[in-house]
Amino acid sequence: MEIKLHNNIPDLRKKKIWIDLDNSPHVPFFIPLIKELKQRDYLVTLTARDCFQVCGLAELFGLQYKRIGRHYGKNKILKVVGTIIRSIQLLPVALRERPAIALSHGSRSQLITAKMLRIPVVMIFDYEFTQGLGFIAPDWVIGPEVIPNKEKRCSKSQFLRYPGIKEDVYTPFFKPDTNILRELGVGRQDVLVTIRPPATEAHYHNPESEKLFVAVVEFIAQKPDVKIVILPRNEIKQTMWIKKIWAELLETGKIIIPDHVVNGLNLIWNSDFVVSGGGTMNREAAALGVPVYSIFRGKIGAVDQYLSDNGRLTLLKRVDDIEEKMKIVSRDKSIKFQQSNQGALEVIITHLIKILDKEQANTT
Repeated sequence: MEIKLHNNIPDLRKKKIWIDLDNSPHVPFFIPLIKELKQRDYLVTLTARDCFQVCGLAELFGLQYKRIGRHYGKNKILKVVGTIIRSIQLLPVALRERPAIALSHGSRSQLITAKMLRIPVVMIFDYEFTQGLGFIAPDWVIGPEVIPNKEKRCSKSQFLRYPGIKEDVYTPFFKPDTNILRELGVGRQDVLVTIRPPATEAHYHNPESEKLFVAVVEFIAQKPDVKIVILPRNEIKQTMWIKKIWAELLETGKIIIPDHVVNGLNLIWNSDFVVSGGGTMNREAAALGVPVYSIFRGKIGAVDQYLSDNGRLTLLKRVDDIEEKMKIVSRDKSIKFQQSNQGALEVIITHLIKILDKEQANTT
């Protein structure tokens, strides 16, 4: 039954935005968006899925959120079941908060929940090959300008664009801190390499990425005065697998797995170069001007191809590429970090305000 508000009481739904943090990269991405929206007197309610250090990062950055749902592994059937279960778990929050719009960077569960309750959905994305829900589409889609118009994900959605890449939204606010080196036991004379393994439980995973990951670690580990920080994607399967195959390198301190959640941008900036089997860490390094090598072997998206074409990202497609293309050298970290412009953030905020104004007009 529709709840009618008294005439003298403002309908706060018109200014309330529900953001769902579905994966770890969404935490730093939404922080400046949340700040800008709150400065414009919009209310923000946050939900977070308990997986891939999402909640740990949210707590690290001081976000107030509601922990709802978890990850159900890489089995396709369990993924579908898990998505539906979490969409049901999100219902009480959505009913209680009654937001004007639902906003995420690809949350399928939020999309289902919002559609059930007829809440307008805004979905941001930066990888055109992510599997959507063919039977349900968001009302609005916001993506980078470098993605061709034909790859707008769904013809039923209104497609809006922003300049640059997703990481341009939050890297301008980054402030380097060298204390992380001491915390991790890395000496200033060491060459520091940060490695993010492939997302083995993702639908787009290609086993070739794992072969490249192992080959990269083995190649780098042979070099003297090099420390390798590996950031596993989960604390059980992937972490245990890494500890098993490189037990000796972990014992000698050649490989380091942080025992707590770390600020990814800060680790990247203090590294001499980065290797990653995913998208976000590669793009964060590119945004910060840190040399980065991608071992991602799924379909290369328009953003990564754009970075590769502009010399900001090196794609490793086969094992021979590691020795031929990888340069294990120190980077001059004394250079002051050059903050990029905030064009991406401003454009996305403008899009969101226009959408909110339009949805408010439709309900009055």
